[in-house]
Amino acid sequence: MNFPKHAALPFVALALTLPVMAQANSLYHPADTDAGYTEHPDHWKSTKTRAQVMAEVEAARKDGTLALMQRNAPLPMKATGPGKTRQQVLAEMLNESPEQRRARAELLTGG
Repeated sequence: MNFPKHAALPFVALALTLPVMAQANSLYHPADTDAGYTEHPDHWKSTKTRAQVMAEVEAARKDGTLALMQRNAPLPMKATGPGKTRQQVLAEMLNESPEQRRARAELLTGG
């Protein structure tokens, strides 16, 4: 089947304009400046109300994360469950299979 060369033109044009359309509603747009971007706050569409944002700020102030973020300090990791004792970790290491031991050694040595 012969496909006319000009028939693919709309698809090429669409493929070239999709990235530009995706950036139209973002806060930052690429630019040829020293910063590499321009900021457009009017393009930002928030789904949260002012009250919700203020409640999040107050919660961050109470738990100390706001002070860390203001200093650009890393945020502490949230615990996902109870920790293990030293004895539990040692027992796991002693009972691991050779494949698990090899995988752990590769992780620790980087290769």
